[in-house]
Amino acid sequence: MLRWYQMKLASRPLLTQSVTTAVLFATGDVMAQQGVEKVGLNKHNFARTGRMALYGGAVFGPAATTWFKFLQNRINLANANATIAARVLTDQTVFASTNLFCFLSSMAIMEGTSPKDKLDAAYWPALQKNWMLWPAVQAINFKLVPLHHRVLVVNVVSLGWNCYLSYINSQGKA
Repeated sequence: MLRWYQMKLASRPLLTQSVTTAVLFATGDVMAQQGVEKVGLNKHNFARTGRMALYGGAVFGPAATTWFKFLQNRINLANANATIAARVLTDQTVFASTNLFCFLSSMAIMEGTSPKDKLDAAYWPALQKNWMLWPAVQAINFKLVPLHHRVLVVNVVSLGWNCYLSYINSQGKA
């Protein structure tokens, strides 16, 4: 399975990472609905799971793939640890804040609710929680993981994070 994934990643990196991200975003939502909210299969909100998959595959997967390549190519300092610190800082100030804004806004639009209300209720608390987890994950990711596997690492860690995002999105607050 890993060999097949590696081949697909080499031949079609953006598509492979986008599909992988869609599946894992949907999985995070299923974990939120079934494991955290315990709604049961009869009351599972499949439209919500679909929205998460759509955002993951159409927005986050391509954006993260492009972003990691940008960081790799554009942020290179004389010291390796300074490079990692600069990448993490840039990732957390530019990409994380923008992605969270896009996630909450697009979910609200797809749900037919107010993006402003969703952002007012959930953006700042969720961004603060983001900063409790992702800087350490990204420091390890940028230091130890080859570029072509970084989105996969983020996606695996994101199972729990997307479970949280799906939950706060459905509640309207962080």
